Amino acid sequence: APGNFLPWRFGSVNCGVRDWGEAMNDAVGRMLARYERRNTEDSVRALREILQEIALLGLWRSKFFDKAAFYGGTSLRLLYGLDRFSEDLDFSLLTPTPAFELSRYGDALQAEMAAFGFDVRFEARTERAVQSAFLKADTLQQLMVIETDRAAIADLRGQVLKIKLEVDTAPPAGFSTEVRYLLQPVAFPVRVYVLADLFAGKMHAVLCRKWKDRVKGRDWYDLVWYVTHHPRLHLGHLEKRMRQSGHWQGEAQLNAEAFFRLLAHAIESLNVEQARKEVEVFVRDPGGLAIWSRDFFHDIVRRIEVQI
Repeated sequence: APGNFLPWRFGSVNCGVRDWGEAMNDAVGRMLARYERRNTEDSVRALREILQEIALLGLWRSKFFDKAAFYGGTSLRLLYGLDRFSEDLDFSLLTPTPAFELSRYGDALQAEMAAFGFDVRFEARTERAVQSAFLKADTLQQLMVIETDRAAIADLRGQVLKIKLEVDTAPPAGFSTEVRYLLQPVAFPVRVYVLADLFAGKMHAVLCRKWKDRVKGRDWYDLVWYVTHHPRLHLGHLEKRMRQSGHWQGEAQLNAEAFFRLLAHAIESLNVEQARKEVEVFVRDPGGLAIWSRDFFHDIVRRIEVQI
C-alpha cells in the first residue's frame, strides 16, 4: 500500500540511519555528476530532473505502476533520450477508474524525497477525469542539498520549484505499455506507453490541443524527435483519443489519408516563429531550431509510418 516501504539493503547488510544518509548523498551525487552546471538555470534544471526521478522511485515503491503508466515529454526524456527539458510528470491509468485518488500517494512521495535529503510538499487537486498534484519545494533550500554555490543562487530566495503530476483516470483504450528501467538513484522499473502510442498521444496534441492563442512549440519539437528516432505511429490509438476529445466523429475510421490531410492543415496554420520561441528555453542548443519552417514540417511528416 502507498506509504509502506521495504527495508533497504546494501550488499547483505541492513543500513543504519547513518549509512542510509551517506548512501543517499552518494546517490544524489552520482545523479548530479551527469549534468554540466554552467549557471543557475542549469542547476535548477538538474535539481528538477533529480526530483522527478526520485518521485518516480517513490511511485514505483508504492505500487503505483501496477495501476498506471508513464507518458508524455518527461517519459521521453528520462526513458527514451529526448533531448529537451520537460517539467511535468504525466500518467495514465491502465483502465478507467473514477474512484482513483492520487492523494493516496502523497505521503510516499514526501517520504521518498526526505530520504534523499529533500524537503518537498505534496499538494493534490482534482480536475474532472484528470487528477493533478504538485510537488513543491523551496528552490534555494533544495539547491543547497546538491551543493550549489550559495552566492550564485541568492537571488532565488523565496522562489518555489513546482513539479506537476497529472493522472488521466479515464484514458482512451487501444494502447500498449512496456516496462523500462531507470538506473538512478537506484535501478527500478517504470511502466510506460510504447513509443507508437506515445507518438499517437503527441499527434493528438499537435492536431487537437488548444492552448489559447499561443502555440506549444514543444509539441512540434517532439514531432521532429519522433520522426527522427521512432516514426511509427499507432493510428488506432490516435483515433480513440480524437473520438474521446470530440475531434473525430461519425462511423468512418481515421485512415492514413485523413490523418495526413489533418496534419497538413495543422502545419499550414502553424505560427512557426511563435513555436520556435516557445520551445527554445527547453533545449540546450536552440540554434538547431533555425531550420524550422512550414516547408520543413511538410517534408518530414512524409516519413511518418502509420500502423493500424
